[in-house]
Amino acid sequence: TMAFLLLLVASSASAGCPYLATTTTTTEEALSKPSLSLSSTPSSLSTLEQKQAQHAAYVDATRNTDWDAVRQDIDEFLTTSQDDAWPADFGNYGPLFVRLAWHNAGSYRTSDGRGGVDGARQRFDPERSWDDNTNLDKARALLFSVKKKHPEVSWGDLIVLTGTQAIQTMGGPVLGFCSGRVDDPDGSDSLLLGPSSEQEAYAPCAFNGSCAEPLGSTTIGLIYLNPQGPFGLPDSYLASKDVRDSFNRMSMNNSETVALIGGGHTFGKAHGACPKGAGPPPKVDEVNPWPGLCGSGKSVDTFTSGIEGAWTTKPTTWDNEYFENLLTYDWRSHSGPGGAWQWRVNPGGNDGPPLPSPLAPTVDGTGTPQATMMMTSDVALTTDDLYRSIVREFADSLPAFETAFAAAWYKLVTRDMGPVFRCGNRGKQQNSQAPPPPQDFQHYLEPVEAVNYEEADVVDALTSQVFTSALRGGEGESAVSAVVKLAYACASTFRYTDYLGGCNGARIRFEPAKSWKANGYGEVVTRGLAVLSPVKDQFDISWADLVVLAGGVALEVASKGQVAIPFCPGRSDDISGDALKWLEPPVVGDVGETVDELKEFIQRTGVSYRDYVALLGARRSLGPATTPFYGDYTSDTATLDNGYFQDLLANTYIQVIALNDGDAVQYKAEDADLYAQSIDIMLKSDPELLALAQTYAAD
Repeated sequence: TMAFLLLLVASSASAGCPYLATTTTTTEEALSKPSLSLSSTPSSLSTLEQKQAQHAAYVDATRNTDWDAVRQDIDEFLTTSQDDAWPADFGNYGPLFVRLAWHNAGSYRTSDGRGGVDGARQRFDPERSWDDNTNLDKARALLFSVKKKHPEVSWGDLIVLTGTQAIQTMGGPVLGFCSGRVDDPDGSDSLLLGPSSEQEAYAPCAFNGSCAEPLGSTTIGLIYLNPQGPFGLPDSYLASKDVRDSFNRMSMNNSETVALIGGGHTFGKAHGACPKGAGPPPKVDEVNPWPGLCGSGKSVDTFTSGIEGAWTTKPTTWDNEYFENLLTYDWRSHSGPGGAWQWRVNPGGNDGPPLPSPLAPTVDGTGTPQATMMMTSDVALTTDDLYRSIVREFADSLPAFETAFAAAWYKLVTRDMGPVFRCGNRGKQQNSQAPPPPQDFQHYLEPVEAVNYEEADVVDALTSQVFTSALRGGEGESAVSAVVKLAYACASTFRYTDYLGGCNGARIRFEPAKSWKANGYGEVVTRGLAVLSPVKDQFDISWADLVVLAGGVALEVASKGQVAIPFCPGRSDDISGDALKWLEPPVVGDVGETVDELKEFIQRTGVSYRDYVALLGARRSLGPATTPFYGDYTSDTATLDNGYFQDLLANTYIQVIALNDGDAVQYKAEDADLYAQSIDIMLKSDPELLALAQTYAAD
């Protein structure tokens, strides 16, 4: 069977179509049932299929959850200090759980969609032992008292809801809450965040503190950047560049960046009671991690970041004092009691009379009030002109700050969830924190209420007008090949790591995706759309539906009746390609690309190696290479069969310069007029991929 080709275009087509608003099968029900064309044994399911099934099962398990009851339990929990375990700073756990939610969600990065709170992988290494997550093991242990009352609620959902509720109980603004996060069983999906051998192979960082993309942080082990300044030096000008760089890696603009930093630092305090440190992390001491080496190790003796102090005078109250303090006082760097660089008010004033430092209460309510402080990354917001203008705006207008923060917080904790339909609690009126209307970052597409075309009529037009022959005409490319390439290019933009991409929306028609190198700098899209345009003009069908349907029909034609591919209708068209801007394939066949890079790319798409190799073989079977490469991969380009695998394994290939691009290097068979790229050669050199290629060559 060749029905594995369904996977990218409609992995649940045989169980119901998730696109139609009027379908009697819910999205969750559809996604919970793997296609009949795929193996039903769990061990053989792709990552994508497993994730879909798990999400559907979780949504079903929480269908009757009373989220308001969960919120009420959280409210009581936040203001009940468990002094014997871990006392609440200022008698309120709110700031701690804002930090917990932020540090779970803040690992997200747009480069490959990895990180984020979905999966709740901060419970495991490597994230568990990051320096930036010091003492968050205590927060999770405390939260278990709520988890026990609502065992059906995932850790990911509970962490986000608790952080969001903490903001609200302290007077802050929130947009709502999106449920549907499924807990991972381990931290394997965080290994590429580092530190790990996998991260070193995939994205090495020669100097920790200057790490580049695809890593999400300048410093491995920190959420964004070193708060003391680059490489621990209190240079606020250079720190502003790190702030912008690191927040850009998770697609936060200037306003969102300032709002998030200011909103987060409105609450709570940093801990650096003495220079002795927090003690060993969980990966070193799993029994008693981060015991704290200053006095009792908790309350006023806590060590977390090594920076000591609160940002505002009311650390459990929402206001815009953080911004006022940044602008009002002259801040000077010094080494704090924890041995870290931080900033204090210069008593000499800022071009005016001396101004005493604002004072914050101590965390236990006793002793002398403590001077407020700023981190280098805070002062950086006044060094950069663009950031400073936003700081001024928020200092002058609390409503402007609240509007910006509420939207930015929801984006922070929801970004890795994908389309709004994955929010399990949407439409539940009893939940006062149901999801808000779709936000820009969710790239919402209006659901199709009804399909206004007959599938059989479109198929007839395709077979009688477009795919009249699977053979090439002259030196041109067959319609079958052009359409299969377009359908694959459209669907293969999907990645399961943050559920972006896919053919719904047909965004492949627009830049930037249209001109990606993987798409022949526009060749694949232009040719494919030109072939399909006459059919598009005849029917009231979206480009997205037509591309997917035509791709399936083309494969059926090329298989000479050996393949039947069901079709799931109901996709709609977007008006831009912005949603694909982070999704360009990192592996396109260039010499120098590695097997590790290819396998990482396959993994993020969610398909199995088995399915990827099959999909590659199908594309290679039906036409010539795409610019900048040249030539045929197999001797018969008119038939969907296993000839590609047989030819690939039977020949020896040497490097040559592509005939239509003097800068492109590809491979040519020594004894045949057949060509390949580095991806094809990897099927011969990597044992896992070779085993699959041999399987398909034989059957």
